[in-house]
Order: sequence, then C-alpha cells, then structure tokens
Amino acid sequence: MKHLFTALFISLSVAGTAQDLDQLLTKGKEQSTNLEFAKALTTFTQAIKQFPQEAAPYYERAQIKLLQEDYYGAIGDLNFALEYAPKMATAYDKRGEAKYYLDDSFAAIDDFDKAIALAPKLAVAYSNRAFAKFDLDDDEGAYFDFSKAIELDANDADKYFNRGVVRAELGEFVGAIDDFNRSIALDSIDPEVYNNRGLAQFAIGELETAIVDFTKAIAMDSVDALKFENRALAKTGLLDYDGALADYDKSVSLYGEDPDTYNLRGVIKYNMKQYDDAITDYDMAISIDAEEALYYDNRAAAKNDAGDFKGAIEDYTLSIILFPNDPEAFYFRALAKFSESNNFDGCFDLQIAADLGLAEALDDLKEKCK
Repeated sequence: MKHLFTALFISLSVAGTAQDLDQLLTKGKEQSTNLEFAKALTTFTQAIKQFPQEAAPYYERAQIKLLQEDYYGAIGDLNFALEYAPKMATAYDKRGEAKYYLDDSFAAIDDFDKAIALAPKLAVAYSNRAFAKFDLDDDEGAYFDFSKAIELDANDADKYFNRGVVRAELGEFVGAIDDFNRSIALDSIDPEVYNNRGLAQFAIGELETAIVDFTKAIAMDSVDALKFENRALAKTGLLDYDGALADYDKSVSLYGEDPDTYNLRGVIKYNMKQYDDAITDYDMAISIDAEEALYYDNRAAAKNDAGDFKGAIEDYTLSIILFPNDPEAFYFRALAKFSESNNFDGCFDLQIAADLGLAEALDDLKEKCK
C-alpha cells in the first residue's frame, strides 16, 4: 500500500521547472522572514508536491517546523531531505538540533558528527554539538567545540558567551570573564552576559565589580528574580545587609515560589538579629520544600538564639531525620539540650557528632561530659 500511494502521489504531482522551484523557495523564505509561518508551510508543501524528489523544500519546511517546535515533523522532513541529498551537511545539523530539543543528546551528537564530517568549516554544527556535550556533562568537549566554532566565526557574541559559561563551569573564571568581555564587545545589550560575568566576578571574590554587572543586567531585565538574588548574594558578602534585604524582597515579589530565596532572606534577617522575621522566612522555605535539611538547621538556629530551645531541638531532629550523617546538626542539638539542662542527652549527641568527625564536638565532649 505504501508503494502504491507513493506512485499515485508522484503521478498526480504537477511538473515544474527549476525556476518554478526557486520561485517557490524564495517565496517561502520571504514568508518565513516575515514570520508568516503558516503561509510558508503552505508554500513549501506546494513545492514538495511539485518537486517530491528535491531535498530543498523538505529542508526549508523542516526549518519552519523547528521554529514551531514540531521536532518530530522536522525530523521527518529532514529524513526525506537526506534521502534525496545524502551529503547535505546542514540537514544533518538541523536534524541533530531537533533531536537535541527532544532531549536525545547522544543521537543529536551523532548527526552533528556527520554534519562536521561533510562540512568541517560549518561553525554552527560545532556550536550545536557543544550544547549537546554540555548537556551530557562533557564540559571539556563542549569547550573544545565552542572554541572551534569561534575559530571559524570570531564575530558571533553568542559563541563567546556560551564558551564563557562552559569555562565558568570548569572553574576557569578568569577565562570566562575574558569570554564575556569579548561577547559584550560584540553585543553590549544582552543582560545574561552581564549577569554571568557578575557570577564569575563573584566566584573570584570581586564582589563590588560583580554588583556593577548585576546592576547592569537588572537595568536591562528588571523582571528576572534571579538577577536580584545574585546581587543580594554579592551585597551579603560585603555585609550590606540592608541592600541585600531590599534585593531579596524584590526577588520574592517577582517570583515567590523559590524556597532558596526565602532561606537566604532568612539568613540576612538572622544576621540582623531579626529572629522572628527570619523564622517566618524559614517557614516559607519549608512550606515549599520540606525535604531540605538546611532550612530546618537555619530555623533551629533562629529559634535557639530567640530562646526557644525546645523548638530548636525539634528542628534539629527533623534535620537529622533528613540528613542523619550531619555532625553539626547533632552538635547544635546537643548545645540546645544543654540550654534545656538535659545534659545526658546533650552528651549523647556530642558523642555522635564527635564520632562523625566534628573536632569541636570532641573538645566539648571532654569538657562537658566527664
């Protein structure tokens, strides 16, 4: 039935000239440029009907489907394109891109390899392969591919940005900053470059410079909660608690579903000795993510310093249930128990903390539990 249908389809196709094909392809590309994707699909489909054994209309229709996130449809068209033009490197590259977006990075890399084998100077194929390798935690491979893409096309800001992200992941923060500088020199209006350069500056301890970059990123994109949180972290490092608190407040107002933001804001309030307000933030963090031991540890510390030793013991206990190999949770629970005059249980917790390797617990054990 499949062969009969194909034969019938071809017999009903309308004959055309190479000039007719070029006109249809040009028309479809213009429609695509004008974001008239439905019209472009119609035009390329018409070209396929008239020229069913030409690779170009399948390839062009696949590009529209990629833009519309119809990845399976794009792969289908690219399979046809490659059937009729098996050495079309760009078709392998686009098919790899579709597979990448379908979370099949291994298959995507296979197609990018084929594209590069056919066209060793196709910069975009190296960039795309780098993305796939980065997703597979092959950071060194991604670095190599982005470097090769830059070698082939040194005037693309995105390539420097992407390599900078990889270098930061590799811990090469100074090199990452250099790549972000190059990206900014080519395109100075992307807030993500400033944000990532700020993160790299933060990582090497250049907190004031990081704040300058985060501020530039925020000026360009004032609705991203994470950028305010990043600046708050840098301000915290400079002990600017009021400034950090203002940034955390803004971050929460933009996106109130991140438990880490509440936790970090709670830490600021704790450092400012606003224990009740800190506890409220830790409550919010726990309400969003009740499986994170750190939030219980922090709430316990605030309760302890507020004089609620019983509440602190309860929170340290919850933390220990989630993370039973944390010596500090046992140690601080022991101190809370001593504050409650429960010396026997306090000594028991000190022993566990000492057995888990906490040196100060061993010192206290010798002093308090003779």
